[in-house]
Amino acid sequence: MSAGAAIAPLPFAPVAVLFDMDGLMLDSERVITRCYAQAAAALGHDLPDDYWLQMVGTGDAACRAMLVERLGAAAAAELLERSGDAYDAMVDAGIPHRPGITALLQWLQRNDVPRAVATSTRNPLATHKLRQAGLAPYFPVICTASDVAQPKPAPDVYLLAASRLGVEPARCLVLEDSPTGVRAALAAGMTPIQVPDLVQPDVDTRALGHRIAASLEEVLPLLQAAMAEAPAAG
Repeated sequence: MSAGAAIAPLPFAPVAVLFDMDGLMLDSERVITRCYAQAAAALGHDLPDDYWLQMVGTGDAACRAMLVERLGAAAAAELLERSGDAYDAMVDAGIPHRPGITALLQWLQRNDVPRAVATSTRNPLATHKLRQAGLAPYFPVICTASDVAQPKPAPDVYLLAASRLGVEPARCLVLEDSPTGVRAALAAGMTPIQVPDLVQPDVDTRALGHRIAASLEEVLPLLQAAMAEAPAAG
């Protein structure tokens, strides 16, 4: 799908909407990659900008493993400590929202559509991020990497979110920014819409055949249309 192309209507009215967090609701991918890059530069590591983009959509363990492979264990630990301190300060101040998230959540709340977070971030950081950004009140269910055995692209966190909401996976819509998250949603038997942030979907990702939106502002009309047609479809 090219930029500006029409997005296919949703084939059903979702019973629940499940949200990724970083890069989808919060502009945290830009924040953390900037913290990584600044810490690396301060420590004298010459790493290209696109190196940090490889970490988008992965969990903490995968990021650490990448740094250890590239820099060695000691240097990776030093970089993570320095970048972590800078990131914590940004989280405490409240990470900015991605465009369209507030309007979307308000509409879902007004229409009593169940919502959950399913994130690769571990607790308590995940909950702290949502609280500081003012988004936690929208979510009765928050599932994190701390709650499951396998991180994305395994389906565990999405299946857990659906279970806690009491909704069948096939009736859930998933909103994701990363290819890793899209694969997790598909593995869970759910319908994903990808809203790319820093990393645009490549050929392999587009071949998955899912919907891709330029922003969350494009997602709301899709949901509104699906919900409006639901009585007639039933």
